[in-house]
Amino acid sequence: MSAFSELESFLFHQGTNYSVYKKMGAHIVSQDGVRGTRFVVWAPNAQDVSVVCVSADEEKEHHMERSYDGIWERFVPHVKSGDTYRYAVTGADGVKRYKSDPYSFRYELRPDNASVVCSLSGYRWNDSEYQSHRHHSEVMKNPMSVYEVHLGSWKKGYRGEDDADGFLNYRELGDQLAEYVTYMGYTHVELMGICEYPFDPSWGYQVTGYFAPTSRYGTPNDFRYLVDRLHQSGIGVILDWVPAHFPKDEFALGRFDGTPLYESADPLRAEFPIWGTYAFDHSKPEVRSFLISSAFYWIEEFHIDALRVDAVAAMQYADFSRTEWRPNIHGGHINLESTDFLKQLNRELTERTTGYLLAEDSSIEQGITNDVHVGGLGFTFKWNMGWMFDTLKYLSYDFLERRYHHGELTHIPDYAFTENFILVLSHDEVNIGKGSILARMPGSFGDRFGGVKALYAFQFTFPGKKLLFMGQDFAQDADWDFGKSLDWHLADEFSHRDVLLTVRRLNFIYRSTPTLYTDSKDSKTFEWVNKNYADANIISYIRKNPFNYDGAVLVVCNFSPWHHHDFASGVPMGGEYTRLFSTYDNLPGAGGPEEIGGSPKLYAENVWCDGRPFRLRYGLRPFEVIIVKLP
Repeated sequence: MSAFSELESFLFHQGTNYSVYKKMGAHIVSQDGVRGTRFVVWAPNAQDVSVVCVSADEEKEHHMERSYDGIWERFVPHVKSGDTYRYAVTGADGVKRYKSDPYSFRYELRPDNASVVCSLSGYRWNDSEYQSHRHHSEVMKNPMSVYEVHLGSWKKGYRGEDDADGFLNYRELGDQLAEYVTYMGYTHVELMGICEYPFDPSWGYQVTGYFAPTSRYGTPNDFRYLVDRLHQSGIGVILDWVPAHFPKDEFALGRFDGTPLYESADPLRAEFPIWGTYAFDHSKPEVRSFLISSAFYWIEEFHIDALRVDAVAAMQYADFSRTEWRPNIHGGHINLESTDFLKQLNRELTERTTGYLLAEDSSIEQGITNDVHVGGLGFTFKWNMGWMFDTLKYLSYDFLERRYHHGELTHIPDYAFTENFILVLSHDEVNIGKGSILARMPGSFGDRFGGVKALYAFQFTFPGKKLLFMGQDFAQDADWDFGKSLDWHLADEFSHRDVLLTVRRLNFIYRSTPTLYTDSKDSKTFEWVNKNYADANIISYIRKNPFNYDGAVLVVCNFSPWHHHDFASGVPMGGEYTRLFSTYDNLPGAGGPEEIGGSPKLYAENVWCDGRPFRLRYGLRPFEVIIVKLP
């Protein structure tokens, strides 16, 4: 009896079977009263397929039967959870290749690459309270401060000479991450490199296992514990996911049945030279079923809140990283098939699940976060690469030079509301060779730390959700190295600890101030006070709700080492103003929480300033950013 019903098979070949993982792969079942494992694989052009099972150190090859639609099946008695297997695929070209299972739920620890029989059952979730409030429709109106993490280098835990990697288990990571993230006030964790991958330096972006959490840190149920533990602490979990490309490793998806099955057969679309990888052929319905069911799998089976889709621009543009490329049927460079896939992915996932998608996209295309029904791609959020680039470029200049580049900072609001953005300072900005955030800052030792705090205060008060990569919240001074632990000892040193506590305060102020997070695509939530202090490296703005100044805050950013003893900003109303935050709050003797010009309270004078009828006067210290609550 076939594992697939006629309808399930039809949907798979139509590209709309979003639970195909429940039938493909290895599933422990009983047949005729005998317990064993049913193996199912799609290889339509193969001459022959067998499953090679290793159980109790005994290896046996079992011939599989082919159905009319290119799906091969075999029930093997007594094969159980923990046993390993491969498919021996004799391709259309007559070559016999040993392949891991594209739908495997678990793989051996690299460098081994066999698939491992693994049941989806056996874990008892404890996140029902979190799940009851989880829905993608809620994320837009709530604060989102994301802590991006590479699990293999967040912390190490060497356990002897034989433990070269020093990886912590998912369960250890879940406990420790929940404690740290809760203390720091982040709302979400974004996990890099969880889908199984063979090559450590790819950081998990060259995936060979689209249905398996990497074995580097434990079992699938160990990973479930990590997600469960974070959810019990009220922390959302975002997973990096790569539907654009996959590596050429012989054991994996490439030329799976002796033909370009998952990759494009068109030589001008088959690869991404920039990464040395194959490109998925999104025009094939079976590839769409494979990828979209992978997205459903992580949300439904592992309770993942959202997927961050990597390299969206690579899928949108047929000429991405290619000197020779195939135009679309209209002669343009948009990859129509991949764009249609992204629309289908977003539409089906948001309509059928509680999850949502984030786009890591460097393109100039508009409408990435517009609804599919009005012509957009349907992503819930897009990484704001422009904000990152423009801000870091401005801050890299010497203080006296910045006056000539002030416009690079002040033009950011011109595009800040074109999409639902996340302001990102991610791993891409601090990996080896690029320098840490701290290292990018000019000036003296104190200037650099002051610049980092000012940057983060600007990030947390500017429109858009937030993302900060691990280690940067305590100003790690070295580049990020995926093979090493973060330099956690720095967090105990005064200047680094000051940055950490500043980020912590910013998280809690951001989360408790609705005008700082209810801003998507509404330019009325941002109002310049003065953007013309180029010589002083100062900008000031008001964050407000779209209709009035209820709950509004004034933000003043001094990106220079100069002290302004009697600074002023124009404000819209008189009365008593309250300073909520300063980047100096954690420095003893430098004007702590109780001090701003001698008092946390400020009073607006009935004097015109910055084109407004009232003036607020205060002292502004080097690299100080302040947040002041309006009456």
